[in-house]
Amino acid sequence: MLLASAMVAAGLALSGVSLAELAVRNPQMAQATQPLQSTPGADSKPSAPAEPVTTGQRPTEIPPQPARPDAEAQKAGATPALPPAPAEKIAAPIKER
Repeated sequence: MLLASAMVAAGLALSGVSLAELAVRNPQMAQATQPLQSTPGADSKPSAPAEPVTTGQRPTEIPPQPARPDAEAQKAGATPALPPAPAEKIAAPIKER
């Protein structure tokens, strides 16, 4: 227990000495980027383009198509938009206890 408390005290002392040394030194700050400057003529230019006007309605020219066409449409040459679903696995029925 004495050894552990001596190690904690030594760590605290070392941290204190390090912080004191950092406080004594003259801290120098470096600026990584140049300060922002406005472009010439920025007062006369608009900051952003105007928002496009939307009606909020869906286009009605193109009717929606089903993902899987019916059998008659497939015979006529229509291809399904989705691949066929995987077949379900069928197990033996559960026995009653």
